Amino acid sequence: MGKLQGVARHLAWLVAVAMVMTTAAQTPPGNTAAAVNPALWPAPVSPFKPDAQLEKRVAELLAKMTLEEKVGQVIQPDIASVTPEDMRRYHFGAILNGGNSAPDKDEFAPPAKWLALADAFYAASVDRSNGGQGVPMIWGTDAMHGHSNIIGATLFPHNIGLGAMRDPQLIEAIGAATAAEIRATGLEWTFAPTLTVPQDTRWGRSYEGYSEDPQVVVSYAAAMVRGLQGKPGSRDFLRPPHVMATAKHFLGDGGTATGKDQGDTRVDEATLRRIHGAPYAPAIEAGLMSIMASYNSWNGVKMHGNRGLMTDVLKGRMGFQGFIVGDWNGHGQVPGCRATSCAASLNAGLDMFMAPDSWRGLYDSTLAQAKSGEIPMQRLDDAVTRILRVKFRMGLFEAGPPSKRPGAGRFETLGSPAHRELARRAVRESLVLLKNNGALLPLAAKQQVLVTGDGANQYAKQSGGWTLTWQGTGADNSRFPGATSIWEGIRDNVQKAGGSAELSADGSYRKKPDVAIVVFGENPYAEGVGDRRNLLLRADGSTHLEILAKLKAERIPVVAVFLSGRPLWVNRELNASQAFVAAWLPGSEGAGIADVLFRGPDGRIAHDFRGKLSFSWPKTATQYALHQDQPGYDPLFRFGFGLTYRERSDLPVLSEESGVQGADAPGGTLFGGTEVSAWRMSTSGDVKLTRFDRQRQEDSLRLLWSGSGAGALAFDSTAGEDFSRETNADMMLVLTLKVDASPDGSAALTVACGARCQGSVALEADLRALPAGQWQRFGVPLKCFTRGGADMNQRLARFELRTAGKLDLSVNRIALGVDVDRKSTCDPR
Repeated sequence: MGKLQGVARHLAWLVAVAMVMTTAAQTPPGNTAAAVNPALWPAPVSPFKPDAQLEKRVAELLAKMTLEEKVGQVIQPDIASVTPEDMRRYHFGAILNGGNSAPDKDEFAPPAKWLALADAFYAASVDRSNGGQGVPMIWGTDAMHGHSNIIGATLFPHNIGLGAMRDPQLIEAIGAATAAEIRATGLEWTFAPTLTVPQDTRWGRSYEGYSEDPQVVVSYAAAMVRGLQGKPGSRDFLRPPHVMATAKHFLGDGGTATGKDQGDTRVDEATLRRIHGAPYAPAIEAGLMSIMASYNSWNGVKMHGNRGLMTDVLKGRMGFQGFIVGDWNGHGQVPGCRATSCAASLNAGLDMFMAPDSWRGLYDSTLAQAKSGEIPMQRLDDAVTRILRVKFRMGLFEAGPPSKRPGAGRFETLGSPAHRELARRAVRESLVLLKNNGALLPLAAKQQVLVTGDGANQYAKQSGGWTLTWQGTGADNSRFPGATSIWEGIRDNVQKAGGSAELSADGSYRKKPDVAIVVFGENPYAEGVGDRRNLLLRADGSTHLEILAKLKAERIPVVAVFLSGRPLWVNRELNASQAFVAAWLPGSEGAGIADVLFRGPDGRIAHDFRGKLSFSWPKTATQYALHQDQPGYDPLFRFGFGLTYRERSDLPVLSEESGVQGADAPGGTLFGGTEVSAWRMSTSGDVKLTRFDRQRQEDSLRLLWSGSGAGALAFDSTAGEDFSRETNADMMLVLTLKVDASPDGSAALTVACGARCQGSVALEADLRALPAGQWQRFGVPLKCFTRGGADMNQRLARFELRTAGKLDLSVNRIALGVDVDRKSTCDPR
């Protein structure tokens, strides 16, 4: 009888799995699969043995759940838009904190507040007083390079730097350290690793990718998943000190045409499978439990609605047993859907909607669609089954409140000495030496060293996006306790050897140095905010070129340390430097750079350069999609390039022609002083325009309206600019301005998007509220123009600032951005 029971249990398990997997053979009404051949995709070997007891627990719980509870399980709101009381009522399967969400809406909230909020949401989720089953919720967070939302956490180099290491063992250790820090704050799920394979570095998320080469990403996929989750079969798999990982973004996010975030990946299935699909098989074999659907389309079909890839390939052919979570309102981009209603996405194979601020309407519509049969009950049950299976494997039904779990509340884990040393090692291994003429490096520490450039002593700049805030901006050095800047590492190294170090903002010095180290590069950004039209360095007011030229003219040897989230055209900077180091975005342990630049106290090389380019480096600013297997591959530095101290090689003088023409100028900058712009500036009517110097020669405009008639400042684009993605990303038109005399009449900012398409925003009240005579970054959200009547999905041809009253206004820059001092009230005109 016992043997027959064992056979029966095994058959029951097979039936349960079959019910889950047969989703691949079902096509719910109204849903069509994209053209895909699942049989050509890899079939990973699952690390999980049949577990009849687990499947029995899942099935029994599912049978007890009401339809309302099931719908709640497939929805994930953001903590900025949901309360524990909402959790108690709606039985959500999960919550998340987006890049700018935090307890009490304080982006710099201390760790204890995160833990307390986790307890509050957990208690609400398991509360059975209203008759529910009390299914524990899970909390997802963007721990992109360490537990990067939390003050004091260890910040590892971003993935582009980790890719240069070629060190899977270190990757696994970084994953484990990150997981332990996440657990300290009571969270148990991270939206990492990013397994994208970027093919066009104009994409603003390029630094989230390890490499342009899928094999580098493949070599890291399983290692990072094991580090975060532990090993399948081990006692601590998915349990403290580990967390659940999420591979993202499925699929093709790094292959969009022109590098456009959330764009269309126009490749054949074989290319999609070979390049973008390659890292998912090893991740699944390592026990991956969550995969995030991508915003992008594949040949016109949005991934959030792509049944062929989510269901037939991922769940069917590849046997993925976890659940697929959406991206931030990504389901709302599926044709026929809205953020508050999308049966098509769930029917296509999505298991959990990420509905940060749309959850209430989505809950109502999903419930109605399940009752009507538009969402088949078998599909809804499959989604909930997958979510419950993961929760049982995580041990959540026995774990108790987050604060009572192993490691929780041990805030000394955050930024612990062991984790910081691990990050410092990663910084050392990630550095790529591109130039070392005359063997200037390694430097002797016992000498006079000048350190300059705007990245030398700025933790936020060296850490990049997804650091404390979504864009990595708005945090000064006080928000990074325990971190070391690049300057601090150099200073300590030099002083220890008996030398002298001086920090200078502009390249000036009290005593002529023996050598100068200039630290500069990109300012922080994230997602589509970082999209570029070309590979010119946009340093936004940095004076690094002037500093480099000044030092070179004074015959001071210069070492350039370049901070960036991608390779960029920096030929001028290379020519002006004797040595040049690509440092990527090193994170909180900037001292790791000095470890490699300087000899040890005994004069010997303490650490040599190990990093090799994981992305090809462009020869011009128009070498966008540059990768080693393309015809005519001709980069400045090839994939895999990286000098060491054993190699002697001088780089000749490079061409300083960027290749950028007017049409290639940044479309998101209307006016940038001396920057090239794709927009043509003009004035009309009663307005007088003069140029003056603010930071550079004639980099600013002064505009005077006398009040004797209407006058306008306008910017026109011949081809028109597509700002639909930027509008969706909540970006703003940011004017760096100074109001010396407020308007005494109406004033409006208008966007034109076609013959009968325009929208205006009233500005007179906003301008009057600005402090007189002070420079301010004033932002007008692009969505404001939608309220004013514009269709922001159309190409925008004109921006116009107009008033008939008196106004004295100075402007230094007008460009898309997210960082502002004040925001418009968005009063439509």
